[in-house]
Amino acid sequence: MTLGGYQKLQEELRRLKNVERPQIVEAIANARALGDLSENAEYHAAKDRQGIVESRISDLEDKLSKASVIDVSKIVSDTVKFGATVELKDLVSGTITKYQIVGSDEADIKNGMLPITSPIAKALIGKRNGDDIEVSTPNGIREYTIVGLTYL
Repeated sequence: MTLGGYQKLQEELRRLKNVERPQIVEAIANARALGDLSENAEYHAAKDRQGIVESRISDLEDKLSKASVIDVSKIVSDTVKFGATVELKDLVSGTITKYQIVGSDEADIKNGMLPITSPIAKALIGKRNGDDIEVSTPNGIREYTIVGLTYL
């Protein structure tokens, strides 16, 4: 996991523990004050939310305790590895797309965070600036040229 991804998960955990959890406890207390719990929709909704939040807290604590954190800014390489930021030129459309190769827990395609397990990332690993790659997609084979490679 990148250092940025680790910090993002830590922030989510902090928010869940320090903001969400107390709000849920308050919502449960307020719902209890309304009386009969068997037909109290607010109480049941708050308890459901509590279960979801507690599950996410447990999941985040587990991931953070097992994470191997890599400071990408300290990597010096001319080949694509985990943490690399790669600019790809689509050989058909000419479109240039920028991705950082990250762990699956921090992947966010819309923001250019490509999971290392994705077909594109797998095709990129070990390649250099200027190399061409072919990627099999549901829409057929796509061809790209690596036009930029950095470790930020």
